[in-house]
Amino acid sequence: MGSKGQILAALDTVNIDQAVDWAHRLDRTVAGVKLGLEFFLANGPLGYRRIAAVGMPIFLDLKLHDIPNTVAGALRAITPLAPSIVTVHAAGGQAMMQAARETAEEQAEKRGVKRPKIIGVTVLTSLDDKDLAAVGQAAPTSDQVKRLANLAKAAGLDGVVCSPHEIEALRAELGEDFLLVVPGVRPQGSDSGDQKRVRTPGDAAKAGADYLVIGRPITAAADPRDAACRIGTEIDAAIGHPPAQARR
Repeated sequence: MGSKGQILAALDTVNIDQAVDWAHRLDRTVAGVKLGLEFFLANGPLGYRRIAAVGMPIFLDLKLHDIPNTVAGALRAITPLAPSIVTVHAAGGQAMMQAARETAEEQAEKRGVKRPKIIGVTVLTSLDDKDLAAVGQAAPTSDQVKRLANLAKAAGLDGVVCSPHEIEALRAELGEDFLLVVPGVRPQGSDSGDQKRVRTPGDAAKAGADYLVIGRPITAAADPRDAACRIGTEIDAAIGHPPAQARR
């Protein structure tokens, strides 16, 4: 699947001009950018296209979770935008995930665009065992992540979103070709914010993460490009790669 530890920079803002500026600054420094639910609800497809015009791969992190027909309808709506990755909640069940994958394939062929990779969100990195117990899931977080990841693979998804702490177990169980997209990554000394299950970029890449979703440590820096380069250097050192400016 290419180099481990590629950076997806999270453009967590509703301000289109700010997001476009970040994207231009980070072009050819990171593997792509992430647009989340807040940005997409505020700006819609027109805002998405402003970012896409920069020419970078886009991870459209909508975390879709509904009945299969509704999620299929959502994929019909967004596949023509040609995102590189789209997220659905694995807790939506196998039928929902299959509907997402099948609809993405159909629409990509119909529209003449590359099919987006469909990735299942396992357990949000803002949750821990206590949080899961509060909503009636008695299993430890690691067991729930593994259960949902296996369900996502059975549904034909391309990979999952997991915390850095589940990387090794999922990589061993699900193989090298199953994408692991990992938020909850913070460079040494950074504020963990609302994330509870975190690791450094170097540690996560060395453990086997394909993509690292990193937001504030890059976008809040005085020089986002320099911050991304420094994180990339940390990753390269951890996994034994020579330094690289572009991580596509």
